[in-house]
Amino acid sequence: MNQPERPVERFSVPSNVHIAGHPVHPMVVPFPLAFLIGAFVTDIVYVASGVVFWAGASFWLLVAGLVMGLLAGLAGSVDFVTINRVREQRAGLIHAGGNILALIIAGVNAGLRAGAPVLTGPFAIVGIVLSALTAGILLVTLWYGGELIYRHRVAVLRPPFAVVEEEQPRRAA
Repeated sequence: MNQPERPVERFSVPSNVHIAGHPVHPMVVPFPLAFLIGAFVTDIVYVASGVVFWAGASFWLLVAGLVMGLLAGLAGSVDFVTINRVREQRAGLIHAGGNILALIIAGVNAGLRAGAPVLTGPFAIVGIVLSALTAGILLVTLWYGGELIYRHRVAVLRPPFAVVEEEQPRRAA
């Protein structure tokens, strides 16, 4: 069953948080994604190997992910509040809400590990489940962030250069 393709916005909307025209939010987002998904990976390595180094790595990746996530969230929040197109799209609501939820879960996870990053017994299972949940949510919100950029053209280019006609593929004769 084919679903009708969702319309692609024709004109882009620039980000309100930019450096020399380059939007800050997409520049910062790869860091919390890498750190928080990396925490899940290092949790798996710790559980599989028992090497304490990986438990400490997970804790510091969570802390770095939270710091960079808050920075990315600040830039993204400004665009969410000031650009109507972001709030009007289901993708914008899922992207923002999911990222907030991921940061809350990562914060709880880091809080469990504060003072003693090596989780043992049931706490080790809770820690890895929280890391997995955070990573899963981030994969979903990453998808919806892409929807905002590529389908709804949020923070792509400044308006005078916003419309780029797509060239039709040529078929071989």
